[in-house]
Amino acid sequence: QVQLVESGGGLVQPGGSLRLSCAVSGSTLSITSMGWYRQVLGKQRELVAVIISGGSTSYADSVKGRFTISRDNAKNTVYLQMNSLKPEDTGVYYCYIDFLGDPQGYWGQGTQVTVSS
Repeated sequence: QVQLVESGGGLVQPGGSLRLSCAVSGSTLSITSMGWYRQVLGKQRELVAVIISGGSTSYADSVKGRFTISRDNAKNTVYLQMNSLKPEDTGVYYCYIDFLGDPQGYWGQGTQVTVSS
């Protein structure tokens, strides 16, 4: 059974930093991509950042230059380093994993990030 366990959310002041982590377990398949999405109440979930198996990354325009996605293959963990946080970064952040040969993608349980003074 695939499990994604997220951690690292919380309350931070504008301009502050947080690092989110998502540890993956329960599959022997290779990971093809790992991503972070966020959702604000009443709005659709949106892609924040993604890293594919070769190491290439992609970011939403709103976070470019402030957020960095990375992965530790040995730990099957994906990270999202968030710097210079803004109130509009507030939301629930979800990690998402795709495995090679598995048509089903998997979501984490979500972690709340609140940026407020």
